[in-house]
Amino acid sequence: MPKHRVASIDILRGLVMLIMAIDHVRDALHKGHPSPTDLDVTTPFLFFTRFITHFCAPTFVFLSGISACLSGAKRTKSQQALFLVKRGVWLLLIEVLVISFAITLNPFYHLIIFQVIWAIGGSMILLGLLIRLKASPAVIGIIGVIIFIGHNLFDIIQPGAIARTAVWQLLVSGNGWDGVIALGGSHFINVPYPLLPWTGVMLMGYAVGSIYAPGSDALRRRRLLLYSGMALLAFFFIFRGFNMYGDPAPWSVQKTTALTVISFFNVTKYPCSLLYLCMTLGVALVVLSRTEQVKNRFASILTVYGSVPFFYYICHWYLIQAITICIFFAMGYTGHQIITPQSPFLFAPPDFGISLAGVYVVWLVVITLLYRPCKWFSHYKKAHGQWWLSYI
Repeated sequence: MPKHRVASIDILRGLVMLIMAIDHVRDALHKGHPSPTDLDVTTPFLFFTRFITHFCAPTFVFLSGISACLSGAKRTKSQQALFLVKRGVWLLLIEVLVISFAITLNPFYHLIIFQVIWAIGGSMILLGLLIRLKASPAVIGIIGVIIFIGHNLFDIIQPGAIARTAVWQLLVSGNGWDGVIALGGSHFINVPYPLLPWTGVMLMGYAVGSIYAPGSDALRRRRLLLYSGMALLAFFFIFRGFNMYGDPAPWSVQKTTALTVISFFNVTKYPCSLLYLCMTLGVALVVLSRTEQVKNRFASILTVYGSVPFFYYICHWYLIQAITICIFFAMGYTGHQIITPQSPFLFAPPDFGISLAGVYVVWLVVITLLYRPCKWFSHYKKAHGQWWLSYI
């Protein structure tokens, strides 16, 4: 990354990184693990807890595309392509070896999870290959838009047997949180984030990165971001309102107004639908356009987290799990209950957990404890130029 950073990007990235931790704490600690998107069991507060975190992954991937464009300013095209491919491979290794263990705490890796780091790493590799083929930012952006708009056509086409293949699940359809790809024996891969839809998001982010070039018109950039965000939101409300193309799960009138509203905004994340991406990225673009000139204490705090996203991401998983283990033993559970039969997740017996209010308390503890380490590492990165820092 360049030494000079775009403050609005770090502000938005810091915001979504903090919000993201709410959902990860909920996954680890909410008692009973009721599904926030199941209309039969959810509540407005529970759905809201999940809904606000919907904005995190699309924003993070989109901003990764912008950052990839900005980092290319100090490299030749060949150097940029090679760097993106190498960093993508590095992220895939981190997803498999570091993040999957952080989620399951299972040292035997019975379940390997391909989620947002896999999506970013794989997308970086594809982006690097496009740059290597000398594709311009405009061409890359067009490819991204085609994927972005068209990937839900596969819902209509119904590809049949091919949809059950591992390659198709890895690239196009995923298998949500309920399906797996068998590796043999007792080892499986779960793919909640199929690669290609997320690659479309990163490619669009890369194309948008060109409007941050030195000497670009800041007023024009802010207007473009604002109008683009509003257009995506308008598309979402129109197509969602009439249950048109863009999401395989239509909304419907429910027995209460609250549940009807939840049904409307309960768009599909696994795999990410067009309307899910329009809703989330629409808001992200509007926020990005309105934060360029924001300078206050809260923005400065967000910038600390947003300037070291990879460092924060790794640390927050392990801190959440350390707290989970402490709560596990503090509630009277024993070593014999660490392993749950037929489950790849350790320290997660069926009756274990805390209230949703407790989840928010733990979340506040997590983000507070990580502020100082993130601030230290942010200063370290600014003051040092070792090659390995560009990978973290």
